[in-house]
Amino acid sequence: MMGRWTTRLLAHAVLMLGAVVMLAPFLWMFLTSIRPADEVFGAVFNLIPRRFAAVENYSRAFFEGNLLRAMINGALVCLGILVVQLLAAIPAAYALAKLRFRGQGLLFALVLFGLCVPIQVPALPIYLGLAQAGLLNSYFALMVPFFLTVFGMFLLRQFFRTYPDEVLDAARLDGMSEFEIVWRLATPAALPAIAAFSVFSVVAHWNDLYWPLIVVTSSELATPPLGILAFRDTESGGNYGALMAGAALVTAPLVVAFLLARRAFVRGITMTGVR
Repeated sequence: MMGRWTTRLLAHAVLMLGAVVMLAPFLWMFLTSIRPADEVFGAVFNLIPRRFAAVENYSRAFFEGNLLRAMINGALVCLGILVVQLLAAIPAAYALAKLRFRGQGLLFALVLFGLCVPIQVPALPIYLGLAQAGLLNSYFALMVPFFLTVFGMFLLRQFFRTYPDEVLDAARLDGMSEFEIVWRLATPAALPAIAAFSVFSVVAHWNDLYWPLIVVTSSELATPPLGILAFRDTESGGNYGALMAGAALVTAPLVVAFLLARRAFVRGITMTGVR
């Protein structure tokens, strides 16, 4: 009994340590965002600011910068990418998991290979293609490299493999086509996995700086990371309180979205284990 309690205590201690390590940067960001500029690098460190400058810093970040427009752009880009990704990944994952056809194993091997290819590898040919088509500096240019998601195919395939074949056979006997089975049976059952993938997708593309920095030159199309970068260069300067306020504003939607979807996210992850 004592050994079991010791093991549980050590496990919880490790989890608490991990939670502290993960939350410490967010706590530091918040505390810095409510400090006046002269206290950020003051000679004496105080965990709680002597003078609160939250209204000043957050007002400056929200109204003087381009963060509101950048956040709207980020929401549009993330939503557009996610919709196309799901429309492509769901039927592809279902086919890889439940249909039998020649070359199925090779296609799945290519999906696994695609997981190893970073965006930096195809970035140059994609950029040249967009430049030749005159599509740079547009929402389409921000979204198009991510429409096809091999990670989404892999994650959803792992879920569809657990879906009972008996249900699919019964649906086929009732006259349902494979298209109807995918969208009327398999997709509703895969909502936890879809929620988990959606969290991964939105977080990745909301925080992406590399690709928008390449294809966007207009401030009107800036995404959240570009908005923070421009705010640092043109508005905040050495005012790290205002800069951290801007970072907190950009981070807050992701935190809220994750808290709202955390149960579905956990279920989706636990239900898509490799079998």
